[in-house]
Amino acid sequence: MNNNNYVVIMAGGVGSRFWPSSREKFPKQFLDILGIGKSLLQLTFERFLEVCPAENIFVVTNLSYKDLVKQQLPQLTNQQILTEPSRNNTAPCITYAALKLHKINPNANFVVAPSDHMILKEAAFVARINEGLDFVSKNKALLTLGIQPTYANTGYGYIHFDKDSGSKIYKVRQFAEKPDLPTAKKFLASEEYLWNAGIFIWNVNTVLEALQQHATDVYDILKAGESCWGTDKEQAFLNEKYPTTPDISIDYAIMEKADNIYTLPADIGWSDLGTWGALHQQYDKADDQNAISSSTPELVQTLDTNNCMIRVPKDKLVVIKDLKDYIVVDEDNVLLIYPKDKEQEIKQVSKGLAAKFGKEYS
Repeated sequence: MNNNNYVVIMAGGVGSRFWPSSREKFPKQFLDILGIGKSLLQLTFERFLEVCPAENIFVVTNLSYKDLVKQQLPQLTNQQILTEPSRNNTAPCITYAALKLHKINPNANFVVAPSDHMILKEAAFVARINEGLDFVSKNKALLTLGIQPTYANTGYGYIHFDKDSGSKIYKVRQFAEKPDLPTAKKFLASEEYLWNAGIFIWNVNTVLEALQQHATDVYDILKAGESCWGTDKEQAFLNEKYPTTPDISIDYAIMEKADNIYTLPADIGWSDLGTWGALHQQYDKADDQNAISSSTPELVQTLDTNNCMIRVPKDKLVVIKDLKDYIVVDEDNVLLIYPKDKEQEIKQVSKGLAAKFGKEYS
């Protein structure tokens, strides 16, 4: 393994589209959402142990989740858990991590990845990541892993790449927002578009230069705290200054502005597990196409019920009749029964209910 290679896992979100299982106090990345005894964060961490040693893996999370990260990843030291006092999107998060890594190793190459995605083809994933790390160590490039699309998905952003610009790694022409279905079908047929998974690979100097040029307001605020990194003043600086950074994604901050953007197409069995419907697709299902998430699935009785995502507590007898294409989630103090084709509403619905009935429901 290359000692200059690092990984930054972003684990500060709430995952509100997975409400009511994913909550403010215990969000999606800490859940055993796949029912295999490990959280998505733990699976992500273990996957990256094939890329670099544990001491080179950092987790950026919300300050309120620091103890959860320590519980689930006891291998990490306090210096490897970077805590944001506020949620200001991915540009401040990545800027903070890049400045930290630069102080640790000015030659660092690193991967930035979400903590809550699913990768089925792990060997292929590791191979693509290592190819990317090698590329950015030799080229002044901002590289994004592009997921080879398998169907015309309207829920993902797309990367338009120049097919003639490389053999394995290609110049990016532009990023495309989530398309409607006819446009998504055109993207798929052209073979010039990839799904944007939000997995980035770059050298620390390359990304800091891009941030300084294109996201000056974010860069300048956090650069001022560089002398605090690794000291007892670090968190105090963050608590004061981090909330003043602009709320902006790394895509808008630099990836849509810089001219040295490249992509590496990857067929890795990827899913962002962004919604209950996406999780339903990943589960093994019987002929009725129901996906049942329960430690005691034999107690879940479905009668004339098809194509539903059902998540219920252990030892609970559940009887569901005459439902089709629904999400049924019984979690703590909330029971959700919602049509699967309207699942994008769940995020806003949960916010409204928390405002009406109290934060214990958020």
